Amino acid sequence: MPSIKGKKVMVTGGAGFIGSHLCDELLARKAAKVVCIDNFFLGKMENLSDALKHDNFILYRDDARHFGVMQAIIEKEEIEVVFNLATIALNYSFFNPFDAYMVNVQIANTLLELLQMNAYKTLIHTSSSEAYGTAQYSPMDENHPTNPTTPYAAGKAAADMMVHSFSKVLNMDISIVRPFNNYGPRQNAEGPLAGIIPATAKRIKNGRKPMVQGDGAQTRDFIYVKDTVCGLLLAYEKETSRGQIINLGSGIDISMNSLLQDICDYMGYSGEWEHQPERTSDVRSLCANIQKAEKLLGFKPQMNFHDGLRETLDWYKFSNVI
Repeated sequence: MPSIKGKKVMVTGGAGFIGSHLCDELLARKAAKVVCIDNFFLGKMENLSDALKHDNFILYRDDARHFGVMQAIIEKEEIEVVFNLATIALNYSFFNPFDAYMVNVQIANTLLELLQMNAYKTLIHTSSSEAYGTAQYSPMDENHPTNPTTPYAAGKAAADMMVHSFSKVLNMDISIVRPFNNYGPRQNAEGPLAGIIPATAKRIKNGRKPMVQGDGAQTRDFIYVKDTVCGLLLAYEKETSRGQIINLGSGIDISMNSLLQDICDYMGYSGEWEHQPERTSDVRSLCANIQKAEKLLGFKPQMNFHDGLRETLDWYKFSNVI
């Protein structure tokens, strides 16, 4: 069984929400080198404040789509393992749908070409539950049809198909991990690309009403970001994951109404909510079947949602992010 200890690792999107937590954990597990690639579209330097204290952490402000750039960095740093987390947030589909789609496909294409050239050894590719679209049955296993409803989701699904087919035809050392809805410290709290938890907390703190789109009965499977990081590392260390698509989630679905009420209760808000029309092409229901992750990876989420939500809201409060 391979170990991440002593490996030279690259994380695309490493200054982002999930990527920065992965960088921290790779360093904690004694990776020989952790190379972060991020164009800082959403990534933030403050997310890397702990990682930058390590001598074996290297940051490149570059775009993972660019083949020549990636080839040069991978060769220079002698990268062995790539964790691909670079993307653009789902909500970007409504501002620039073409780029929201293409970024996922172009990064996958670049990384596959370099893997075929033996520039590095192993790719752990991060997908998204949005590739499934609304649940046709629940909980959703990896055999659930893909029916993406946004350009972001379509790009994720297309990249998954590309990566999966290459792994089969060319016998590449690849695993595909499909997380459901991540939450936790460092999730983007600013502007139209903000996550629902920090966005709601910020509205309440600033004296505004919490906002719900549609009837609020839409459900999501929320997974704490550090549990996702654990799953990504297990996908590398457990070679039974190779050539597989593997869900990561909690196996529990939570409605937007329930989520907003939990945030209101914790922040002591008892006022009215602002109701807006349902978001275009919004997925109605997502809930993960994680039996495959349990079987192949030994994965089990450690954080229950209510504890994770409290920890997340406390982090935003005490770090003055909102």
